[in-house]
Amino acid sequence: MDYYESIVLDYLRADRAVFVNRECCIQLKKQHNPDTSGPHWYCDAVAADFRSKTVFLCEISYGSQLTALTKRLKAWQDHWELIVGAIRRDSHLPEDWPIAVWLFVPKHLRSLLDKRLTQIREGGRLNFDYKITELEEVQPWLYCSWDRDGEPDKAEITPGPK
Repeated sequence: MDYYESIVLDYLRADRAVFVNRECCIQLKKQHNPDTSGPHWYCDAVAADFRSKTVFLCEISYGSQLTALTKRLKAWQDHWELIVGAIRRDSHLPEDWPIAVWLFVPKHLRSLLDKRLTQIREGGRLNFDYKITELEEVQPWLYCSWDRDGEPDKAEITPGPK
């Protein structure tokens, strides 16, 4: 875990309606060893938001070109239905809870991330809904550390296909 990952996890956990599972393994095929089961990812965090009844696959990145994040999002685009099935299966998620992606990147990389998401959709639509929060917005002095309840929702969810 890197430094900023812990800052984002603290931000997520500060809202008592959000429960976080960090470094969560998303394993498409249920087998004993994820390393031999086929495609799988260790998501920075999976956050269950009980207020919005939404589960977020959270990824944190500040790489100058967002290369690793772009690769992950492209893989998720290609396997989204299987990912949703795996999360529902392994986390015993209610069928009516949507699953979305929540990305955390520095402000100066936001336009690059928007460009990468456009490239991933390849003229079509993204298979997942997402929201983006700039890392500068999760600084601990910007929110109440024991209860983020009532904080304005700064990042709207951008819908994928309907």
